[in-house]
Amino acid sequence: MKYAFLLPAAMLALAAVPAAAQEEAPPKPVTVSGSVGLVSDYRFRGVSQSDENLAVQGGFTIAHESGVYIGTWGSNLAGWGTFGGANMELDLIAGFKTPIGDGGTLDIGATWYMYPGGFDNTDFIEPYAKLSGTAGPVSLTAGVAYAPKQEALGAWYANGTSAANGVYDRPGAKGDNLYVWGDAAAGIPGTGLTAKAHIGASSGNKGLGPFATSVAPTGAYADWLLGVDYTIPSTPLTVGVAYVDTNISDREAAYLQPSFSRGQDGTGSIAGAKVVFALTAAF
Repeated sequence: MKYAFLLPAAMLALAAVPAAAQEEAPPKPVTVSGSVGLVSDYRFRGVSQSDENLAVQGGFTIAHESGVYIGTWGSNLAGWGTFGGANMELDLIAGFKTPIGDGGTLDIGATWYMYPGGFDNTDFIEPYAKLSGTAGPVSLTAGVAYAPKQEALGAWYANGTSAANGVYDRPGAKGDNLYVWGDAAAGIPGTGLTAKAHIGASSGNKGLGPFATSVAPTGAYADWLLGVDYTIPSTPLTVGVAYVDTNISDREAAYLQPSFSRGQDGTGSIAGAKVVFALTAAF
C-alpha cells in the first residue's frame, strides 16, 4: 500500500512493453519492502510511548509468493515506564497472507514485542488476524489481536506510586489482552491527499506491569485517529498529520500517576488528545 502512488505509472509502463519482454521478467518469488520515518510522538493504541517527544522508526518485511512473510520494526522509547531499562522497542513479526472472496485479503500472524537492553518479563507475544478489502474507493481493514497470559501483561503494581517507587505489589502476576480495531483510507480526488481513520478497543491487563509497562493501563479503553497523508510525487516520501485520542479520563488515569504522565511528574496524561506529524520514506 505504501507504493500505491506508483501503481498507475507501473501499469502504463507494462502496457508499453512487448509481451515477450514481460514474459522474461516474471514476478519475483521473494520481495522486500519497508520504510523509515520520523514522528512527532510515538502513539501505540492512543498512548504515547516516547513521552510525547520525537521518535525515529523503521522496519522491513520479506514476503514470499506463497503468502508467508517475516519482518521487523523498531522505534525509540521514553517516558511511560522504563521497559526494564530499554530505550528501544523492537518487534519481530511473522505471518501468512492469502486472498479470499472478491478482492479481500486474510492476514494471520503474530508480533513479538521486545525491549532490547531490558528484562525478559517486559517482552510479550501477540497473535493477530486481519481482514482487508475495498468498498468503492475506500480501503478497509478489520483486525483482532489477542495476547495470552504473560508476565508483561500482569498488574504488578497496585498504583502508579508503587511503580514510581519500584515496589512490586503483585510480582509475577500474569494477564492477557484483547484488541480489536478497524481502519479506513480513501483518496481525496484532485488533491493528492489520502484521508485515513482508525478506531480500536482494548480490554485486558488493568494496571502497570513490570517496570511500569502496560498494554491496556486502565483495563478497558478506546482509541481513535483521524488524519491525512500526502505522498510527494516522484519520491518515496509521505508526509502526514493525524489527530489521536483515547477515552481514558484524567480520573481513570489518576491511579497510574506519576508513571503515566509526561516526564513522569504526575501531572497530565500521556493518553490525552494530540496532533501527530510524520515523515516517512518507503522502499
